[in-house]
Amino acid sequence: MDILLNPNIAYILLVAGTFLALWALVVPGTGLAEIGAFFCVVLAAYSIYHLSFNWWALVLILLSIVPFFIAIQKPGREAWLVISIIGIIIGSAFFFPDVKGQPSVNPLLAIVTSALYAVFVWFSVRKVAQITQTKPAQDLSTLIGQRGEAKTSVETEGSVQVAGELWSARSKTPISAGCVVRVIGREGFVLIVEKDISS
Repeated sequence: MDILLNPNIAYILLVAGTFLALWALVVPGTGLAEIGAFFCVVLAAYSIYHLSFNWWALVLILLSIVPFFIAIQKPGREAWLVISIIGIIIGSAFFFPDVKGQPSVNPLLAIVTSALYAVFVWFSVRKVAQITQTKPAQDLSTLIGQRGEAKTSVETEGSVQVAGELWSARSKTPISAGCVVRVIGREGFVLIVEKDISS
């Protein structure tokens, strides 16, 4: 475990743990980011426990999460994302001081790691946030109740045209191609239809 007492290794673990934790906030539920963040933070915590660190740097890293939350709420808040990135980079770079109070992390390592961190956060996290906040072009729930035409025979599977688009469909009873159908439900992107007897 002596390798974890190297400020450079501790610095990399701290940055990696911070990035994965922020990634997990943007894309929750995947599991991989959460597990990676947990292990990096645990290992970094071991290093922090045995090495001296700047309290102000820790506070700066924690405070930098606030503008990150603001940035991911809506697209177009890139300025807050920049503030978060800068805060975390400065806080992590100055986190482990030497005996003179100066950063003990290799300057070249800090520059390269900070650059990679900034690029990954800016492009990947920003893009994912935009994708997750983009509303679907069509609200599928509005299809329920609409009428359409069976383009093939429909029972366990088939195709219907509803709202000007072709959809996969299922029905409890056989429906011949060309019949008018009505959407009564959906399972994902598969419409549940029945023959429209009113037509």
